[in-house]
Amino acid sequence: MAEILRMKIAVLGATGQTGQYLVNQALQQGHTVTAIVRNPGKLTVHHENLKVVEADIFSADSLKPHFKGQDVIMSCLGFPASIFSAVTGYSLSMNSMISAMREVRVNRIITMTSWYTDPNSGAQSSYLIRFLLLPMIRSILTNMHEMEQFLQKVEDINWTVVRPPGLKNLSASAQEFLTHEGYFVPDNSGNAVGTAVGRGDVARFMLSLLNSNAWVKKGVAITTK
Repeated sequence: MAEILRMKIAVLGATGQTGQYLVNQALQQGHTVTAIVRNPGKLTVHHENLKVVEADIFSADSLKPHFKGQDVIMSCLGFPASIFSAVTGYSLSMNSMISAMREVRVNRIITMTSWYTDPNSGAQSSYLIRFLLLPMIRSILTNMHEMEQFLQKVEDINWTVVRPPGLKNLSASAQEFLTHEGYFVPDNSGNAVGTAVGRGDVARFMLSLLNSNAWVKKGVAITTK
């Protein structure tokens, strides 16, 4: 296996369930991690290559000092579904991240959304997902999609959107990834393959993009074999 280049990574959403896997794996791979969090007490990891800082993810000025000098920004931010009002966290935080990146000249960001962010993409999913699950999380998917559309227009920064299906709290496996440039991973007849992936595997895939240009300025749906 090719030697992994050691990088300086700023992680947003580091205290979330996927973010914690990402931070741990990044440290194991020898990277230097700055975890940008709202509540430092929530991150229980201690490591000589880990710095935990407090910042407002909706303020470019608050993010700038922590983005300065980083090789890459990685976001595992998640926001709760809302029935009565629109979810705005994904698009607003990405707006401030991109502004901060431009000002301090960091030009690589890897973020995660979900399968089925495009409103028309769920037609190939099972009845249960299409009529029960997707309506429940529609407010989240809608704002994830708004964030993806914002990134589509960003030309001066190398972004990648990783789209996993349902998330399970499992550490990384050694399973091969199936990928597709789209809103889900289809089988030969166009139906979706699999319904869930371990959070540790999502982190593993995101980190694998550090030494690859395979999905730059693209959204990639993933699952494991």
